[in-house]
Amino acid sequence: MAEQTRSQKLKRLVAVQRHLEQMAEYDLAETARQRVEVNQSMDNVIDALGSVDPIHRAFSQSYADRFERLSTKDKQLTGIQQLHEMRLQRERAKGDRLEEGMKEALESERREADDNAVYDIIDQKFATPASSKLQK
Repeated sequence: MAEQTRSQKLKRLVAVQRHLEQMAEYDLAETARQRVEVNQSMDNVIDALGSVDPIHRAFSQSYADRFERLSTKDKQLTGIQQLHEMRLQRERAKGDRLEEGMKEALESERREADDNAVYDIIDQKFATPASSKLQK
């Protein structure tokens, strides 16, 4: 296996980091989806509590308990969502730093290759061939 340059290694790390970032985005989206479902359920319970239908009045205590459980779950999901947002920001920042390092390493490698090419041209121009000794 050929030896990898620093930029190639960093490119692989950037790809892995971007994948971690996508996973964090998925987790955040899933939590947001769950919060929407909980909020819809809370709205339904509030509508049932405010209803004048006698069936709903009979279950008012059950609705109140359900609303309390849903609001607790919403608070938990809010905390989880904040954690996922922080994680996403952290993963994105890591990926950006790695990508910046990769670009710097790639530029450094290009400069080194250009310098070496210039040195090779200079060596070829000013080097004395072995046959020049015979021409004297």
